[in-house]
Amino acid sequence: MSLRNILAPGHALFGVQGASKKRTLEYIANIISQRQPGLDAKELFNQLVIREKLGSTGLGSGFALPHCRIAGLEEPQAVFLRLAEAIDFDAIDSEPVDLVFALVVPEQETEKHLDFLRQIAEQFSDAPLCEELRSADSSETLYRLLTAKVTA
Repeated sequence: MSLRNILAPGHALFGVQGASKKRTLEYIANIISQRQPGLDAKELFNQLVIREKLGSTGLGSGFALPHCRIAGLEEPQAVFLRLAEAIDFDAIDSEPVDLVFALVVPEQETEKHLDFLRQIAEQFSDAPLCEELRSADSSETLYRLLTAKVTA
């Protein structure tokens, strides 16, 4: 499946001021809830925080994959952020994070959720892809790179 199915064109964002892990998760919740009017941004934020409490989604090498399942969502949704400055995300390698791929799926889609996570984590472990994303100079370039190279 192409990433185009879950990543809307306006959801690949360049130069985002993350400031902190909490602010970044709030930002993600707001972006996704704007596209899904029946979805409460505060509830989505809470679910992302609950998931982070289970263990950081900072996977290392400057990449984080915050995710959760949530009731009221019809289709999987994603947001990609290239942060203006790397932030502490409690990553497994203790390195700051500047690439954030957030994934939210409907509550009942456990298998799809796990499959998406596996595929995305695998692809973002590719150093050349991450370097291309770090070299991008616009949201449009990020979206083009992501949808051309990443499958989920």
